[in-house]
Amino acid sequence: MRFDWDNHKSQLLKRKRGYSFEEVATILAGDYVERMKQDDPAQFIAIGFLENSLLSVIYEVRYDDEGEYIWLITYWKSTKREREIYEQYFY
Repeated sequence: MRFDWDNHKSQLLKRKRGYSFEEVATILAGDYVERMKQDDPAQFIAIGFLENSLLSVIYEVRYDDEGEYIWLITYWKSTKREREIYEQYFY
């Protein structure tokens, strides 16, 4: 699976929220819950753990000459509702 992102935004999020997109991408290699965003059906939300933090990651599936890749858009610490959704699947 290939990933890509805006490097400037990744650096900003690293300073603001503690993780870069490179680190956040590892969530999609583990156990996570995937949902389609209701307000934008082209985007998905993945809820999963990075270290001891449950994070929600917004991404899109895009295509280029090399095929399919994941474009990371943003992430945040999961809300109480997102945590409940995750726990329904894994506990």
